[in-house]
Amino acid sequence: MAAVVLVATRLLRGSGCWSGSRLRFGPSAYRRFSSGGAYPNIPLSSPLPGVPKPVFATVDGQEKFETKVTTLDNGLHVASQNKFGQFCTVGILINSGSRYEAKYLSGIAHFLEKLAFSSTARFDSKDEILLTLEKHGGICDCQTSRDTTMYAVSADSKGLDTVVGLLADVVLQPRLTDEEVEMTRMAVQFELEDLNLRPDPEPLLTEMIHEAAYRENTVGLHRFCPTENIAKINREVLHSYLRNYYTPDRMVLAGVGVEHEHLVDCARKYLLGVQPAWGSAEAVDVDRSVAQYTGGIAKLERDMSNVSLGPTPIPELTHIMVGLESCSFLEEDFIPFAVLNMMMGGGGSFSAGGPGKGMFSRLYLNVLNRHHWMYNATSYHHSYEDTGLLCIHASADPRQVREMVEIITKEFILMGGTVDAVELERAKTQLTSMLMMNLESRPVIFEDVGRQVLATRSRKLPHELCTLIRNVKPEDVKRVASKMLRGKPSVAALGDLTDLPTYEHIQTALSSKDGRLPRTYRLFR
Repeated sequence: MAAVVLVATRLLRGSGCWSGSRLRFGPSAYRRFSSGGAYPNIPLSSPLPGVPKPVFATVDGQEKFETKVTTLDNGLHVASQNKFGQFCTVGILINSGSRYEAKYLSGIAHFLEKLAFSSTARFDSKDEILLTLEKHGGICDCQTSRDTTMYAVSADSKGLDTVVGLLADVVLQPRLTDEEVEMTRMAVQFELEDLNLRPDPEPLLTEMIHEAAYRENTVGLHRFCPTENIAKINREVLHSYLRNYYTPDRMVLAGVGVEHEHLVDCARKYLLGVQPAWGSAEAVDVDRSVAQYTGGIAKLERDMSNVSLGPTPIPELTHIMVGLESCSFLEEDFIPFAVLNMMMGGGGSFSAGGPGKGMFSRLYLNVLNRHHWMYNATSYHHSYEDTGLLCIHASADPRQVREMVEIITKEFILMGGTVDAVELERAKTQLTSMLMMNLESRPVIFEDVGRQVLATRSRKLPHELCTLIRNVKPEDVKRVASKMLRGKPSVAALGDLTDLPTYEHIQTALSSKDGRLPRTYRLFR
């Protein structure tokens, strides 16, 4: 109470320390910068004279950290992209995959994916590897595709030395014990069964369209291990493959969120002069085949009526995928094809929303919005170092398969027609947006760095790709589409195929001006 009385007394007096404070920090201090003091006529939208000009942060759309690449004496490439943050993503990418299995049993890459991060020369089990990574807050993963195998770890940057050492051991010193191979056989068998039972047919159709487009060569070889090969793949078979394709000159050690020199030092320490578990560090017989596009049809008759049971089952559908050869990702036409793919867009009929949901793409406007019975229409673009495939996947009731195929062939023909300036700008903006949003993620940057350096020994930065996208003109899209339409089609069909048009009729429709299938006449109905 005494303190309150003392404060009130000083306020009433207006003297002492309070008075002095008012003189130092009161009106005399801020009147110079107010509208009612020395500058009564200066509007709030104008800077005050004598005040330093503010400096604001600017965004120029370019990365401040370039991708650095170093080649070691054994041919291994080390690539890094610096990035702020406590964690890093580091991994080894290898030119290895199902496309290189022509002289081997199909399914080796599938087996190696399942065997990744198992016991090695230094680690007795997968659990020991995971415990080592957990000390640095790390996780690991391995993915294989038709042309690339990727071993990756995300962990605290302080554990870089441990992570690179672990990756080197996993890639070059796997034990591949009989027990691990047997467990992998079970895992592969389960995955094949799951692939055939899942409601979403897209992975199976993608496998089939590649098989039809590149008959028995390179990217047309089985990505998933065929059932008949599961029991045949053993340690000796795996070693014979690893000896040829797990060589330093076919590898890239990529890192994001790390110092380049530190990564190079770790690479020299763990990946230079190392004797792999299969004995030889030099390849003997490497398949250098170039993809040969053949075109053709792959059909799989199947009862799809009980794929998804329950209170609201998915209706019985027939799935069709039609594709044409595009180009490799090393060619200049790759960007126009990517824009064309985005312009086609598409998705499922269940999708809803406005801009940003793909509702302005051609497959929505021309197909799903006009034909209510179409369940799905989606465009895909698969691109490799020597070829590419642009395809459209469509689903509908088995009784409307013929009409569905004709709608898709018409859309292919329209690709070679006039390109509206507004839809082109929208597609380019969507592609740029998707590219930049994906590159917000550190693991995506890692994969982009690794794949580009593996293919070209360098990396195009995002702002360079955005410039290439912006420079695409309507005539570029029309040119690549017209060139594509001159090739033979590839067709994959799954489900009840009673009313499926013949391959020759589909080819004729894609060679016509309007995309119509030839008329068929029946004596009896």
